[in-house]
This record gives sequence, structure tokens and C-alpha cells, in this order.
Amino acid sequence: MEEHTYENEILLTGTVLAPPEYSHSNHAERFFRFPLQVLRLSGHADELMVLAPERLLQWMTVETGERVSLEGQLRSYNNKSGRGSRLVITVFARTLCRGGKEDRNEIRLSGVLCKPPVRRCTPLGREICDLMLAVNRSYGRADYIPCIAWGLLAEETGMLEVGDPLSFEGRVQSRLYHKMTPQGKEDRTAYEVSVMCLR
Repeated sequence: MEEHTYENEILLTGTVLAPPEYSHSNHAERFFRFPLQVLRLSGHADELMVLAPERLLQWMTVETGERVSLEGQLRSYNNKSGRGSRLVITVFARTLCRGGKEDRNEIRLSGVLCKPPVRRCTPLGREICDLMLAVNRSYGRADYIPCIAWGLLAEETGMLEVGDPLSFEGRVQSRLYHKMTPQGKEDRTAYEVSVMCLR
């Protein structure tokens, strides 16, 4: 049986919403995070959290309102603090540069399904399919990425089973939702990859 090839590549261009703040250190390297706003063609804005190693930020300042472009990967980790979403999604920047006139949000993913697809309909009757994709990294870990397919793509992906390979191109989206907690209603942000075309 041929081994599946995993792919995780994201390209973003957008506007910085706040300067980088220290996030954490790992293997003596410091990492910083900042929110990036990327506009869709519809004018709706997605706000994505970017995680950048300090070495990238040493070569350029990242200020609120600046335009930046980056190449990297979509990463996930489990939040065990008990606050906020359990699955935290961030964009890990491998390269970072200033500029870029047109907003850009492109991702190529290749992995395997790790949960059964869930097909449902929107209130307006449009079919959608929720997917959870496992994408292995080169050193043994995996990222678990929530994805959503629409229309005919929802029909096609809805017939897949756990363990089936899936490769596609899409875009990363953010959406606000309300979560009821013992402290009351909290506004939270969910992230998912919208499937544009299968490969």
C-alpha cells in the first residue's frame, strides 16, 4: 500500500491588527503572536492569529496597520487551561515580509480524515459537510484541522470514511460564536478551512 503524502502550506497577505506579543519559548527559541486581518472578495474580514519565531521579527518591525505577507503552516494544539476553545488553531510563519497590495488567503492541505464526516444543511437549505483532517508533521506530531465543504463538495466529501486520504485547496476562515460558561456568555472565535477544490 502506497504511503500517503502529507502537505500543509499557507500563503497569507493582510493587515496587522496589533503588534506582536510574546507567546512562549521552545528549545531556547522565543515565539511571538499577532492578529492578521485578511479580507475576502465579499468584503468580510477573517482575523487569523499568526505565530512567528523571534528570528523573523529581528529583521523587520511589525506594527499595527502594516501590510505583511507570509508563508507557513496551519498548526493546532490542545488548550488544557480550561479557558477558550479546546482546539487552538494558529498560522505558523516560516517566512515574513512587508508589503502586498492584494489580500491573499490560500492553503493547500493533504491528510487523512480522523473523524466521520458530518453532513447537514444551513437554514437556507445549502448542504455543508464538517470534516476533521489529520496532517502529519515531519517529526512525528500531527495537526488536527477542522474543515468545511459546501454544495457538491459536501456531497463528495460526505461519502468519505475515517482513514481516507483527502487533498484540497482552500482558505482559512474565522467566525465569532457565543459560548455559555458558568461566568455567563462569552464571545469566542472559531477557525476552519473552507474547501474550494479537491486535488
